[in-house]
Amino acid sequence: QVQVVESGGGSVQVGGSLRLSCKVSGNVHRGTSIGWFRQAAGNEREWVAGLSTLSESPSYTDSAKGRFTIALDNAKNMLYLQMNGVKLEDTAMYYCAVGSWVADLALVTEYTYWGQGTQVTVAS
Repeated sequence: QVQVVESGGGSVQVGGSLRLSCKVSGNVHRGTSIGWFRQAAGNEREWVAGLSTLSESPSYTDSAKGRFTIALDNAKNMLYLQMNGVKLEDTAMYYCAVGSWVADLALVTEYTYWGQGTQVTVAS
């Protein structure tokens, strides 16, 4: 079993910054992948960024490239999402997800364990 807990959401002004945290505990092995997804009201859940703990090479969706950065702290089993230059369209519930031997980081169905989410609201 794996437990996933997100934190760090809140309200932020357009152009501001926010750092989300994802704490992963339980049976985490070298083949684990961790991803950040978001879901805005009325929309489907979409992938934002992720990485495999094996390669530690991050991947980002086009809207996140250049603005968001993910960082892995293996010692603490934490994955961070640093959000800079936020836009109104970044408003959403953000979820952290964990999967094993994920072939496509962007696919919701590749992930087994999900957190409860943390809300990010960007105000003008």
